[in-house]
Amino acid sequence: MNFAAVAPKVFKAVLGLHAAAVEGLDPVLVELVQIRAAQLNHCAYCLDYHITDARKAGESEDRVHQLPAWRESSLYTVRERAALALTEAVTLLPDGVSDEVYEEAARHFDEATLARLIAVIFTANTWNRMNVTTRKTPGTD
Repeated sequence: MNFAAVAPKVFKAVLGLHAAAVEGLDPVLVELVQIRAAQLNHCAYCLDYHITDARKAGESEDRVHQLPAWRESSLYTVRERAALALTEAVTLLPDGVSDEVYEEAARHFDEATLARLIAVIFTANTWNRMNVTTRKTPGTD
């Protein structure tokens, strides 16, 4: 299914939400969050898309490759770790977002930035679910 063609208003609304969410955020952090959500959701299309964008934003191959093991890697800042932990908690929502994960993110991001980061995470999850459900694969547009 070409979701953008058959549901253009919904597609444009998600694009608008994403644009508002990323405003003022570090582009590399945004890509790390989107890649991690896509990994958890098994969205090959989004992985391909965001890894390409991460490289364009200056992200290193080592950090992209170690992202599935970010907790064990020394390549990520404490701020990035807080964002990645929040990404996992929001993406794997049945376990909820613990107070510890939320409070750690709140220590590294002011309230307005944290709100946009949360919006990036749920927007990434929306794109992942849209693309996985409609069977969108890398190389298709």
